[in-house]
This record gives sequence, structure tokens and C-alpha cells, in this order.
Amino acid sequence: MRANLQRLSKAQTELCHRLGYAFADPALLERALTHRSHSSNHYERLEFLGDSVLSFAVSAELYDRFPELAEGELTRLRASLVKQDTLAQVARQLAVGESLLLGGGEMKSGGFDRDSILADALEALIGAVFLDGGAVAVRAVVVRLFHEYLEQLDPRTIPKDPKTTLQERLQKQALATPVYSLLEASGDAHNQTFVVECQIAELSLCTRGEGSTRRAAEQQAAQQALAQLATP
Repeated sequence: MRANLQRLSKAQTELCHRLGYAFADPALLERALTHRSHSSNHYERLEFLGDSVLSFAVSAELYDRFPELAEGELTRLRASLVKQDTLAQVARQLAVGESLLLGGGEMKSGGFDRDSILADALEALIGAVFLDGGAVAVRAVVVRLFHEYLEQLDPRTIPKDPKTTLQERLQKQALATPVYSLLEASGDAHNQTFVVECQIAELSLCTRGEGSTRRAAEQQAAQQALAQLATP
């Protein structure tokens, strides 16, 4: 596949080389690198798509690599890879920040090196590759980008996340699983704070968590619940 490199900036062309993928439609690449502070034609829809595509690609790779693992173990391995700090690290290795199109305010505040923006942009890039080249192409890109992390995976050393730990603890006691409810989402669309409540009705236990994503807030709420359950 040969990209129309004439429409790409030098930084974008170099990013394609590091990504190991040539876009047939350069407009997809440009949109994947455009933050909402720069243009209304921004990457958030591609980010939405890329989040699911990344999960699929990593899941398929783990399924092939670890045929002996059960569903729960595969889920923990995937969660250890598909998280904001890992995505931001991969984005930095690709130097995604050098190609991002940001508004003046975001540029001055260091948005080009902010974990949340880098992680979102990487997901948008993955979504763009999927639309441009399909499932086989995007899986190859994801495996290449996450090769180092995939090679270091050891199922024996991956800890369970707080939500999983809490759910398993309650199940052992024949109690219903916790219910997570979104209480608040504040801030700009690209820099939100989520507040989530975790309720365990049978124990009359209610905790709250806060994070930059709903998932992170749920994990914090679960961690708070575990801490309370551990208190005599």
C-alpha cells in the first residue's frame, strides 16, 4: 500500500515510518492527529473506534500466544497492556506529540506530552489504520507497537485489578457483585474528571472513586471498598 505522502508534513511522514504503515488516505492520519482544541474535525470519533480495535487486536494476539490461559487470566493480561500509561509510553516512543495538531492553549500547557492526550491520539491512530487498511493490517501494527510489552508478559506476575479482586471476594461469600454508578463528569471533553460510586447493597457499603477516565474512577472506588472490607 502506497500513501500519498505529498499531503503529509515531514513530522507526519516520519511518524508513518515509525508506525510501519503507509496510509492510502492521508486525511485519516491528519484527523487522527488533530485535537479538538485545533479543529472541529478532530480525532475523538477515531479514538472511540480505536479503543475497541486495540482491545480486539490485543485480545486476538493474547488468545494465540497463551492457549492454556482461561478467560479471566487473559482479561488481566489485556488490562495490563491496554491502559493509559502504557498507551502514552508507546505514543512517546512513536514521537506522536511532535505531529499533534493542538490549539494554542493546549500547546502552551504542554498538551503534546500529556498522558491522556497521547493515549487518546494513539487510539485514534489505531482506529485510522483500521479504517484505512482493515483488521489484518491494524493487528500487525498493534503487535509491532506493543512487541516489547507482549514479550515481557508473564501471567504469573500480573496482579488482579481492584475491580476483579473485589468481585471475586464477594462471589466467594455468595454476595451480589458491586454496582458502579457515574455520579459526575466534569471538565473539558479532552480533560475530564469522573466520579463513580461503588455500592455493595448486602453489606451496606458505598465508596467513591475519582479519575481521568470512568474506568480509572471505578478502579479507585473498588480499591476503597477493598480497604473498608479489610478494616476490622
